[in-house]
Parts: sequence; C-alpha cells; structure tokens
Amino acid sequence: MRRSLSRRLSTAAALVAAAVAAPLAAPVPAAADGVVIGGSPVQVSDSPWAVALASRDRFGGTRAGQFCGGAVVSPTTVLTAAHCLSMEVLGAPLETVDDLHIIAGRNDLRAAGGREVAVRSVWVNEEYDSFTNAGDLAILTLDKPLPKDHVIAMAPVGDPAYEAGTRAHVYGWGDTTGQGDYARSLRAARVQVLPDTACEAAYPGNADGTYLRGVMLCAGELEGGRDACQGDSGGPLVARGRLIGLVSWGSGCGQAGSPGVYTRISELVARLTQ
Repeated sequence: MRRSLSRRLSTAAALVAAAVAAPLAAPVPAAADGVVIGGSPVQVSDSPWAVALASRDRFGGTRAGQFCGGAVVSPTTVLTAAHCLSMEVLGAPLETVDDLHIIAGRNDLRAAGGREVAVRSVWVNEEYDSFTNAGDLAILTLDKPLPKDHVIAMAPVGDPAYEAGTRAHVYGWGDTTGQGDYARSLRAARVQVLPDTACEAAYPGNADGTYLRGVMLCAGELEGGRDACQGDSGGPLVARGRLIGLVSWGSGCGQAGSPGVYTRISELVARLTQ
C-alpha cells in the first residue's frame, strides 16, 4: 500500500509554509556534458540553497564531516532525507549526535569560508518506510538564519517542472564514480525527469525499494552515466529554478536501467497548502 508523508506536520508546516510562495531561485547553471555520477564542479554561489549536512564527531574532519546534502527552503529550514538521520547512516542514535550542522556557501569542504550553522531541532517523518523508501523526508531547523538569497522555492503540485522530459540538475558532494571517490567541491549532474512508468518498471518492488508515483520522482538517464550517488542523499533536484526532489534511493550509481529516485516535493507542498 502506498505510504504518504506523516500527518503530524503542524510544527513542520509552520517552518516551511513560507517557502511555498518564496521567490524563484536564480537560473541554474548548466553542468558540462558527459558528466558521470556526481557530475562536474559548479560554484556554490550560483546554487546557495545546496548545503552539506555534517558531523565531525561521526564522520571525521577530512571533508568537514559531510555525509549528506540538503536544500534550504527558508532562512532557518533545510530539507533532507529521513534515512540520512538513521542509526544505519549515523552509526549512533540521532539524539546522541551533538555537533549536527549544515555547511552553506562553501565549495571546497576542506577549505574555510562559508557558514557552519548548528541544527537546533530535527523533525523526521514518522511514516518513513525503509522497506519501500516512501516518505524519505526530514526537516532541520537551524540555530541561526541563512541569508534570504539562499532560499529556493518548492515546486507545487501541477508545476511543469515535474513533467517527463524536463531537464534538471542534482547537486551534492558525494561519490563521483560509484567506487568511494568522494568530491571535495560541490558538483552537479544534468539529468531529466523520467516518466513514472520508467521507474515502476525499474523498481516494481525488490530489496532496493518500491517506486510509488505521487510520493516519489524518477530522474536520470535510462542509458545510465548521470546520477546521484552515496553521500548525495538529501541533496536537491532542481528544475526550472525550483526544488522538485530530494535524493533518496536507487540501485547502484549511474547504471543503465536503474535511474535515481527522489522524494517528490509536491507531496509536501500539497500538505502545507491543505
């Protein structure tokens, strides 16, 4: 049965409702052709709503503790994937991680600059289903606000950005080859929104998960070669200057016939506007 986002969104709704009517982000720079997995380097100043989720205590200081991505939807609110905050990823209960923070405005994670902002509170979707991967959403409330120009608008239900064939970009600091080669700098891969039928055929229900239209979004290239990968989870999928998805799951990285699956943002917007 299809699982929807948790109905206990009253607090979370107050945090992100303003983002529904937020101004559109600046035009997204096109990534170079021929990118593989994590894409090609881009400037974070052109996509300031793409942030890194980090904990040095859990993941060390080599890359500032980065382990997932996120998208800024209000000055104090970041969306990410629920599975990023699981025991499996963190290696410890979320409540014991004392240094959870986001890194904004920094291209190279090994360099200085940008902002490191502590996460004040976390809402994890109670109905996240780790078997199907439905409802893969968490909302982070920041201790201090980011500049307003860091905010990206969320695409509502019916937005043409969700139409199959639409060009999109996925952003992150994750694995660039599928072999554990993690990026130091922010990268973007150019993909396209695929028909729901393509992901239903690829993921009818197996150990990887089950594709559920309406709460998930399918994007990538059917022939493979362009995709998100480990470390990109929770990062933004952007089309027509609006946030349409968060990196969630898939089979491998950039493999033919196994496109990436994203948490569909319109499901969240629909609940906020009910």
